[in-house]
Amino acid sequence: MKKKDLIFTFGLTLLMGVLWVVGEVVMGLWIAVPSWGHILWFAGIVVATLTISVIHSLMEDEAEEKPRDPKREKYERKVNKRQSGKETDI
Repeated sequence: MKKKDLIFTFGLTLLMGVLWVVGEVVMGLWIAVPSWGHILWFAGIVVATLTISVIHSLMEDEAEEKPRDPKREKYERKVNKRQSGKETDI
């Protein structure tokens, strides 16, 4: 696990924990919610956290599959340009 992935996971967990606590305080002080409402709130926070984490990891994996190497890209453009020029001469 890379450092930026660890920081993202820690930050996401912290953010969702704060959001959960704020929701519990609001439900406890101002909104009358049955006991199953607290369970649904907790389950919703957990599902949202997992969903965001999985989407982020899929996006990171996709970005890692295509490493950007400027020199390699320049070489490939040059080779493709030469090959396309040869095909038109035939």
